Amino acid sequence: MAVVVDTGILYALADADDAWHERARAWVHQTTELLIVPVTVLPEVTYLLHTRLGPSAEIAFTESVAAGELDVEDVRRQDIVRCCELMRRYSDAGFVDASVIAIAERLKIHQIATTDRRHFLRIKARHGGPLALLP
Repeated sequence: MAVVVDTGILYALADADDAWHERARAWVHQTTELLIVPVTVLPEVTYLLHTRLGPSAEIAFTESVAAGELDVEDVRRQDIVRCCELMRRYSDAGFVDASVIAIAERLKIHQIATTDRRHFLRIKARHGGPLALLP
């Protein structure tokens, strides 16, 4: 199986002071799942890394993506259409969160790795029922 990974988990892995750091590290080290990152998540992660932890953290993350440590999934037109539907229905969900859901739906993945329980717990995916939020 696979897991779609959101911004918060990726940031928490890099920031030892983040409240989710230990939980995210433990989960990543024990999981055997394919980690899929929507391309829309990358700018958000790199911005946070650069502004909060500095350029070296941003470079380290970018190098890990270039090395294939994460599987990057492109956004398709159908995903953007679904993002619009999700943003209309859940007004506090932005484009990046909506794209995580849309890509998970398209790939028929029911698991999302995220620190953002507030948004993702409310959203009902097309494939029925709530999403499994990890870790």
